[in-house]
Amino acid sequence: MRWSELYIPTLRDKQSEAELDSHQFLLRGGYIRKLAPGHYYALPLMQRVIAKLVRIVREEFDRTGAREIGMPLLCPSELWQRSGRAGPLGADQMRLRDRRGHDFVLCGSHEEVITSLVAGEVRSYRQLPLRLYQVGPKFRDELRTRFGLMRLREFLMADLHGFDADQEAGRESVRRIGEACRRVFERIGLEVMMAPAVPGPRGAVEADGVDFIAPLDSSAGEETVVVCEHGDFEANAEAAAFADPRDAQAPTPLLPLETVDTPSATTIEQITSFLNVEPTRVVKTLLYMADGAPIAALIRGDRDVSPAKLAAATGAGSLELAGAAQVAEAIGAPVGFAGPVGLKIPIIADPLVVALGNFVVGANQADRHSVNVNPGRDFTPTQIADITLAREGDRCPNCRGGLRARLGLLVGNVVSLGSSIPEALGALISTADSSDQPMILSTGGIGLSRTIQTVLESRHHHDRLIWPPALAPFAVEVMPLNCDNDRQTTLATDICAQLEDSGTDVLLDDRPLRPGVKFHDADLLGIPVRVVIGDKSLVEGKVELSVGYSASPIRVETDRVLGEAKKALAGLK
Repeated sequence: MRWSELYIPTLRDKQSEAELDSHQFLLRGGYIRKLAPGHYYALPLMQRVIAKLVRIVREEFDRTGAREIGMPLLCPSELWQRSGRAGPLGADQMRLRDRRGHDFVLCGSHEEVITSLVAGEVRSYRQLPLRLYQVGPKFRDELRTRFGLMRLREFLMADLHGFDADQEAGRESVRRIGEACRRVFERIGLEVMMAPAVPGPRGAVEADGVDFIAPLDSSAGEETVVVCEHGDFEANAEAAAFADPRDAQAPTPLLPLETVDTPSATTIEQITSFLNVEPTRVVKTLLYMADGAPIAALIRGDRDVSPAKLAAATGAGSLELAGAAQVAEAIGAPVGFAGPVGLKIPIIADPLVVALGNFVVGANQADRHSVNVNPGRDFTPTQIADITLAREGDRCPNCRGGLRARLGLLVGNVVSLGSSIPEALGALISTADSSDQPMILSTGGIGLSRTIQTVLESRHHHDRLIWPPALAPFAVEVMPLNCDNDRQTTLATDICAQLEDSGTDVLLDDRPLRPGVKFHDADLLGIPVRVVIGDKSLVEGKVELSVGYSASPIRVETDRVLGEAKKALAGLK
């Protein structure tokens, strides 16, 4: 294809809106343009990239026995009310009302929608397993859009749903869907960490689920994965079990409980400095609203709460940190002075807290703290559960080796949602003994928009972008330096014809521009193999061929270009 026949509006200067290099390349290379925060045009080059990724996804999803369907984007909100997930999905759902007063949702997920379809069509266990998938846009009322395609309000996603007769078959669906997602990432050259799925508003109920997290060293890394130095453990820090590096020991004897003045000491740093104690001897009491009701979470002063673990421990569908007014109502004191002694709301204490003794907590009074507090004597937790966020330096729960932290971005996941949604929406099947029971729903998906940019963020090199051949809009770019030179243009056309006849996507830069402009734009496009035709190399009957990030092109005889280009592409990932 000729450059002059495409719409590729490259930009010379860096764009102020783009914080990440990958976002810069997409804007400056003419792949995308911004319409509004979280909404982007996909220009012709990006459409070619999307088409290649979608083809790979379809091939791998088809291998699971799934079949593609299309589903509406605008759906009655009643489905989410019936499933009980209208609250947990909360403000992320795009909502609207039609002229007749009916409430609708612009779908951010389609579990309810596809279950509603299957509920009206599948009646017997003999019709299962059933796996269906779709590729299309999704919507999320994202509070903070950023990083180009990585955090959008309208995004492209491929999601696969499995319906099974029992839990064992459901686990097989989770395994198959997970394998399909893994193969997609492998084929496009994207490294992913496979961590156990973190429970969330989607309502995962099985431990077999997997989050696919691409390692990123840039500020785009939103997830932290902890990995054992011995390679036998990998998990999202939000859900990871761990062994604390310290051997916690409750001191003896237990000292008398006291309340002391701590004027304006609300942070751990201020408290430890004022009372001259270590952070490990302070216990933080954090108040959350769980499904609208206050609860208290107790963790050691040097650690942080994992909201995912806390949500799993409480079973809350909606969980958020309490505001100042909610804290004051629950404890009768300002933020920073909450403590478990005398507290009349549910208390969830981490095991690291229970192992302590004679520690410091807020006294539920302004500017006062309690010292020498001991669980069992001074307060009794409603529940003891691991709610601490894992971090680098903790010990592996399997071998007690050291854990190291890696930042990454969630690009896909697979989970079992159990029977709750099918049961709520009437997706029942007749079993072998003629009884009725709800189906088991499994679901997995890949965020296609963010995956594309994540590939670039993990691969760019200095001022040059290189696509993996599996996603590149074109595999080869042919660049005659002087389009007024008949010999150059004739050879360029012949080389393009040979490549196209061999099944290779090729872009011919036929623009009558200066070589410097062409090289600049070629670096922005990031096509894996570049063939440059100039007078100096033609004197020797050769052209220059560049591969990947190579800064040193090689000279190749004109009759060997096809073979060398194909060889180069085969060696790239």
